[in-house]
Formats: sequence, structure tokens, C-alpha cells
Amino acid sequence: MSVVAIEPSAKADLDQFPRVSLCHQPTPIEQMLRLSEHLGGPNLYIKRDDCTGLASGGNKTRKLEFLVGEALKQNADMLVTQGAVQSNHVRQTAAAACRYGLKCHGLLERRVPERADDYEETGNVLLDKLFGATLEFRPSGLDMNAEAMAVTERLREEGHRPYFIPGGGSNEIGALGYVSCAQEIVAQSEEMGTKFDWLVMATGSTGTQAGLVAGLHAQGADLPVMGVSVRQKHDFQVKAVHGLTERTLAKIGGPAISTDKIIVDDGYVGDGYGLPAASTLEAITVAAQFEGLLLDPVYSAKGFAGLLGMAKAGFFKPSDNVLFLHTGGSVALFAYETLLAQSTSA
Repeated sequence: MSVVAIEPSAKADLDQFPRVSLCHQPTPIEQMLRLSEHLGGPNLYIKRDDCTGLASGGNKTRKLEFLVGEALKQNADMLVTQGAVQSNHVRQTAAAACRYGLKCHGLLERRVPERADDYEETGNVLLDKLFGATLEFRPSGLDMNAEAMAVTERLREEGHRPYFIPGGGSNEIGALGYVSCAQEIVAQSEEMGTKFDWLVMATGSTGTQAGLVAGLHAQGADLPVMGVSVRQKHDFQVKAVHGLTERTLAKIGGPAISTDKIIVDDGYVGDGYGLPAASTLEAITVAAQFEGLLLDPVYSAKGFAGLLGMAKAGFFKPSDNVLFLHTGGSVALFAYETLLAQSTSA
């Protein structure tokens, strides 16, 4: 198989940015042989960013290496961030704070309606508390970054030295974690002797997709990134991802990028964020029973549903090598216990 040729000089120099060590890397790339055979192609692979190591793993670990690095550079004593109630990001931020002796304060948005009684106590919320994070809840529909920034200023006035991290760790600092991952994928592709034709992933707060697209673009790697939206409509998500990709490229000194390089499929959102569709539940079951993989109902399973749907629809050639990025989040499965029990017993 042919391999993407990369000039070493084209790689972004990430050593210029403050960074801490949180992540087990490189994370492995594994073949999904049984599922590939079941579908009759394409050749499916999975990038195991559920194995990053911190607090059960997940994609936020890579972002937090740079975000916590910047926080320590600014002499912060507290991390402040926000997310939905079952936020993987808040959980990993709380764990990262523990690793570096920082406090953590999280704002949790009640974004998902009509959930089980223990939805705000189990899964990620249980771990937030175990890691010593203090929490505030907010109703759905607020500008949560603005809310968290206001709380950051309140804490500063109280004598703390807080560092604000946006939802999902998704700014040009956090996206550097996935510029690094893009470099990792290209190196692994070369080592494996396998050219990947597509990279598929769940896209939400934009930082992971933007970092990957920026990192690949800066290297001149010809690998399209398909973002399967977990919340927003196509045009909104494309604009948001493109904006952060441009800011990330500016930060690393990379070339400009056109909007048509941002690819999003919004056909697997279902009824909304955190609400598993039938295709989401199917993806959880298929990944578990064919490959022994745990997906979460909010992010990775919707991305995997997109992967399955595209494969069944003939979007990929049977001979294509398709890499799925597993962003972690299996802790959230326990917040959907009743729904999953009904699904697996049906």
C-alpha cells in the first residue's frame, strides 16, 4: 500500500508551547477485523484515544496537556470549566487538576431533558466529586462559556488564581493536543505501511476535529476528516470547526485552509445532544459485540453510528482503509443504564 509522504520540516513545532504530561501516547491503532468482515468492507481501524490513561481515558487528555501547561505558566491554583451534566471534559479536567495540585470548579448545564433520577449523581458526576471538584448546575440554553468566565472572575475576586478552560477544552491551545495526534497518526500510518483514506470521528465542541484538520493540513497529509455531529446542524458546525482550525493554524504557523476542507455529517444527531437515537444504541451494541469496545451514548457512539451508516450506504469503497477515532467516554454509560438495559433486552 502507498503511504502519505510527509516532509519532516512541515510538522508543527509543539515544543514551543507549555505542556504537561498526562497522556499515554502514542495510543494504539487496531484493526476491527470482525466488523469489517460483517459489513463486507471497508477495512476498518480504530485509534484508541479511549486509552489515553487519565481518569478512564478520552480525547480531552490530549487537550489538557497544553491547557494545564498554560495554566501553570500563569501560576494558576484552580481550573474552571463547563460542560453538560455528564461531561467527559469536566471529569478529565478534575483529574488533571489532581495530578498537578490544583483545585477544580465545574459548571454543569442541564442540557439533556427527562433523564433518570440518578443522572446527576452517577457516571461522570460521581467521578467529578471523587476527584474533589466543586460543582454548580445551570439550566439549559445559557451561554455556558460566558457563565463560566463570570464565575472565574468571581473566584478571582475571592482571592483564587483561576484559569478558565472553555467547554470541551476547545480553543487554539487545547486543539494543539490534536495537532499532536495528527502527527502521531501520520507516523503510525508510515510505520504500518497503510494509507488511510478516511478519518471518522464524533464532532461536538470542535476542538478535536479542528486540531486534527489543522495538524494534517500543516503536514500536507491527504487524509479527509469526517466529523459526525453530536449536536449542531451541518452549516453551524462547519463554520465553528473552520474558525477554530484557522486560529489553530495561525498559532502553529501553518498555511490557511478553505472551508471546503471541513467535512461534517449531521445525520446522526437524533433528537438532540445526549439523547441516543436508535442508530446510537445499535452502534453501542455492535461495537461491544463485534469488537469488545465500549462507546458512550453522547459522543463516540453517535460518531460510530455515522461510521456504520456510511459503510452500509456505500459511502466508502470496499477497499478503503477507514480510521475511526475513539474519543472515550464509557463512564457515561452508567447514566443511561435503564435505556441501555431496555435496548439490550429487546
